[in-house]
Amino acid sequence: MTQENNQRIISLDLLRGIVMVIMALDHVRDFTHYGSYFTDPTNLATTHPALFYTRWITHFCAPVFVFLAGTSAFLYGIRQDRPQALSWFLFTRGLWLIFIELTVVNFGISFDVNFSFHIFQVIWAIGFSMVCLSGLVLLPKKILLAVGILLVAGHNLFDGFRMEGEGFLAMAWYFLHQGNFMVSDSGTVTFIAYPLMPWIGLMALGYCFGQLYSPDFEADKRRALLWKMG
Repeated sequence: MTQENNQRIISLDLLRGIVMVIMALDHVRDFTHYGSYFTDPTNLATTHPALFYTRWITHFCAPVFVFLAGTSAFLYGIRQDRPQALSWFLFTRGLWLIFIELTVVNFGISFDVNFSFHIFQVIWAIGFSMVCLSGLVLLPKKILLAVGILLVAGHNLFDGFRMEGEGFLAMAWYFLHQGNFMVSDSGTVTFIAYPLMPWIGLMALGYCFGQLYSPDFEADKRRALLWKMG
């Protein structure tokens, strides 16, 4: 681990930077490639290698961002006097990110002053996961790790369970796992692009991973563990 005097961990910052460059590449493809909204760049029948890989590689972006958000939460928490301070920080920061997603980000995508276009993407997923983590950090670390593993490794077990309609239970399931694209009778569009279940688990795992970067964790031991984990 390489650190600067301000306690930034350069290796983690470098990983974030690489992912941001990859994400920017995908956004450039999205907004400049002819037909990007009508054809799937991963459709082998219509794509070509350069187009395919500029889309495929971006599947690493959101998982890395969410995972490292959990790691950053742990590193922030060890500098606080009480775990409740971290919990409150995560809760308020998460609500702020949700607000930004549903206002600034949505308007930046749709330019709809009536805000009839609601898309729930990665900023929303990070924000809501932070809200959930604000409660999970008060649990013992082993329980938090178990929750993270269960949500990440087990969420696909529910893929066969589908719901329809706009009732409360159906909407809750869309947000938790299924996702959906809906247009109401009034013309309001709701697109749940990032269902929450796996992202909550991934942030919890990132939080547990942060222990490897605590000041009292030996660098050689961390390096050996990272090599074993691949």
